[in-house]
Amino acid sequence: MSSGYHTSWKVPSEHREDPAYRAAGRRMDFAQAVYDRRSALGWSTAELARRAELSEEDVEAIEESGVEPTLELIERLATALEAGARIDPRSSPEFRFEGYAA
Repeated sequence: MSSGYHTSWKVPSEHREDPAYRAAGRRMDFAQAVYDRRSALGWSTAELARRAELSEEDVEAIEESGVEPTLELIERLATALEAGARIDPRSSPEFRFEGYAA
């Protein structure tokens, strides 16, 4: 049996507090939140782009963790995704879009 495969990542605590590491984590959580909400709605990247008045390339860059989640962008996407945005650095993931109760 092979034992060379990683089953989990262990990140030293000093790296977790590094600003660049934290920023990358925020971008990944944001990307996942956008993807999860868009998928839950059954929308394509083109549909989200149209509703958010962004280019499809912009939406793809967001979902690939390539865009910093600014307040303006969060508000724009929350409106387009018909959801509220929740940011909680004490939880994992730190960022979520939550649909409004019916």
